[in-house]
Amino acid sequence: MNIAKIMIPKVCTAFLREDNTIRQGLETMTYHGYTALPVLDSNQHYVGSITEGDFLRYMMEKGTTDKRALEQDCIGKILRRDFCPALSMDSDNQTILSAILNQNFVPIVDSRNVLCGILTRRGVISHLAEKSEK
Repeated sequence: MNIAKIMIPKVCTAFLREDNTIRQGLETMTYHGYTALPVLDSNQHYVGSITEGDFLRYMMEKGTTDKRALEQDCIGKILRRDFCPALSMDSDNQTILSAILNQNFVPIVDSRNVLCGILTRRGVISHLAEKSEK
């Protein structure tokens, strides 16, 4: 499976930076309608993903949904770095299928751990369906 052919390139995806505020993260997620987003450091390296549940837990812990309060902390504070592990561009089919069965999307990184794009479950299924029709 050629990942580069079926992934959504980074320029076409939404992502957050670990130094974004909680408010910025929530607004980005709401605007794009996603339930999880990849998070990058200042050097574009993939550091983990964040979900709606992470934001909800943060707000419950703080006891507020006040927008000003959500500007006090950064995404890096609540980020789960082990959630949604990335794959390299040269991952084999079995690794890809195993990852996409457990995650709605899989971040794809290069040899420097820089985010190249994401592979979605829909994209993989569509690719496999096209391949089986031929």
